[in-house]
Amino acid sequence: MSETRWNQSIHERIDTSEIQHRRVVIENSHGEKLVGVLQDTGSTETVVICHGIHSSKDRIPMVTIANVFERAKISSFRFDFAGNGESEGSFQYGNYRREVEDLRSVLQHLRGENRVISAIVGHSKGGSVVLLYVAKYKDVQAVVNISGRFFLERGMEWRLGKDYFKRIRENGFIDVRNRKGKFEYRVTEESLMDRLTTNTHEACLSIHENCRVLTVHGTNDSIVHVTDASEFAKHIKNHKLCLIEGADHEFTSHQHQLASTVLAFFKLDPKDSGDVSTSNRNHMTSVVAIKSRI
Repeated sequence: MSETRWNQSIHERIDTSEIQHRRVVIENSHGEKLVGVLQDTGSTETVVICHGIHSSKDRIPMVTIANVFERAKISSFRFDFAGNGESEGSFQYGNYRREVEDLRSVLQHLRGENRVISAIVGHSKGGSVVLLYVAKYKDVQAVVNISGRFFLERGMEWRLGKDYFKRIRENGFIDVRNRKGKFEYRVTEESLMDRLTTNTHEACLSIHENCRVLTVHGTNDSIVHVTDASEFAKHIKNHKLCLIEGADHEFTSHQHQLASTVLAFFKLDPKDSGDVSTSNRNHMTSVVAIKSRI
């Protein structure tokens, strides 16, 4: 082996040895312990990744995205919201505002460890949460919304069944079961109203134009229709929309396309406005369509 290749090999081994996966426990504002995984590459630059409804930090695409950032030598932190995965607390169907505060606790903790939050990434419900977060706190300059839902009043009949509003008013709750009839979680009237009173449109208009937002959506998403993605593009000032052809809600067969799209957006120079449209300036949307390789 040549000296050059030998030096490169040593350098690669050193870089790999510096990467650590650490379980981190952070207390939220309600005293509940949130459990996360820090994939520490040695860089203080950190991307925070949020999962969707009734999910966890260990599902796709959260792990895939964390791994692609790791290969790019960028640290990431993925965690379970309260009531999900390993974290304490009880699962709630709505809880958008409270999950925003969970995210706030996480970012404050990481900043207290001298980490720089470079971006926040959310999948599905997590996509809504990261947008609600920057609308309120305005302290993150790059956001990725993956398969997020704009119209929160939609998609509930699929989970709760027909006449769900009438039934929940009569009984006070609805128990959600999977296809095998096994109990998954209870939806109370309070948690349902939390979702219905969360104003995505207002939040999008409140996001500062200095905050870059990427929405990634699959054209074959049967959980959140792809038309929701275009609504984010209409109302967020500094927005880029990427549609991945043939991808489902979790990008099951399109993990590479999703991860590479997110990483490319992260690395994009904010000064390069060619790929990012400002919707209230020209009312147009920057759309990148990625065709499936499957």
